[in-house]
Amino acid sequence: MKDEELQRRMAFAGYRNVTLGTARELTLRGAGPDEFFSESAGSLAGRTGLRAEYFDEATREAALERAGKEIDFLRDNRVRAIYCEDAAYPRRLTLCDDAPAMLYMLGDGDLNPRYCVSIVGTRHATAYGAEFTARLVSELGEALPEGLQIVSGLAYGIDIAAHEAAMRAGIPTGAVLAHGLNTVYPMEHRRQAMDMVRHGGFLATEYTSQARTHRGNFLARNRIVAGMADAVVVVESDMRGGAMATARIASAYSREVLALPGRVSDPYSRGCNDLLARGTARVVRDAGDILDAMGWKAARKSRKEAAGQLTLQFEPDPEKTAILRAIGAEPEADVNELCAALGMPFGRLSALLFELEMDDLVVGIPGGRYGLTAVANDFLAGSV
Repeated sequence: MKDEELQRRMAFAGYRNVTLGTARELTLRGAGPDEFFSESAGSLAGRTGLRAEYFDEATREAALERAGKEIDFLRDNRVRAIYCEDAAYPRRLTLCDDAPAMLYMLGDGDLNPRYCVSIVGTRHATAYGAEFTARLVSELGEALPEGLQIVSGLAYGIDIAAHEAAMRAGIPTGAVLAHGLNTVYPMEHRRQAMDMVRHGGFLATEYTSQARTHRGNFLARNRIVAGMADAVVVVESDMRGGAMATARIASAYSREVLALPGRVSDPYSRGCNDLLARGTARVVRDAGDILDAMGWKAARKSRKEAAGQLTLQFEPDPEKTAILRAIGAEPEADVNELCAALGMPFGRLSALLFELEMDDLVVGIPGGRYGLTAVANDFLAGSV
């Protein structure tokens, strides 16, 4: 595609109130990207039925100028601009009229995988939620070894737990961002973001590098997280928050919504329990519930089904076993408290925790805390 054509498409997609639906409608009325920037305001108004002021010449020129500058950023940073008429545009999003007309993408990930599951939840993930997320993603990867993709929003808590679990399982994972690709928010997740891109995933956004980041961007990006997926899983959420908004949008898009039930007394299970009580979501207990809801057939049995129990790929080690027992005894303890309880230097403990996380024995939780996985719990039960 020539730069001039790309510039017009970018300017058109970024124009006032243009979404995928309005872009289609304008194009049908003979006011697509080419005509939009070449014809007079009066001609466009007559053809579309919109007021001539909408096609103010200075506003259109400014849009073209911004798009021209953005092309330099795309080229310098290997960012792809994907218009709603392009074959690479997410086909699931084409069913959502309020989807963006243009997506900007970093990475070689496939925006049209065979299976796509979005996993969202609270930024204040508990050990229960983080462990469940890791287990669910691992089970999905075993059941659907080809063509599966996990999508989330790179936020603290459940989002990053889903991305990390996918990478550990060798599953491509993509993050939808609420800002341009000139930055990563939160900065603490920059390493994971780059790892996602390197391992066949992607970072995607509707915002250019010149766009200012507003609070409303984070709510707006939830429609993309919902629209790109076949099914949306809410792991933990209070009654309000981004995950609940994503669930409502997904339901409006006729996507399958599933939620992890929790104790009625737990604040970060209230939202999930409400979704279940209202019939907005189905219960998710494991990957089998997602496969049943979607009518997907597992390519092979899970380790649990094949062997009758989870297989532990872990050589008994006194230091690591002590760490697991300490986490099990004090699940709310942070790294500094674990250092004190174990009498272990911070550097040594951090290194061992990293190894345990790679062995799928612990999962990181916001606040410098860790939770045990089901595999770790089975190991501890058998080592007593």
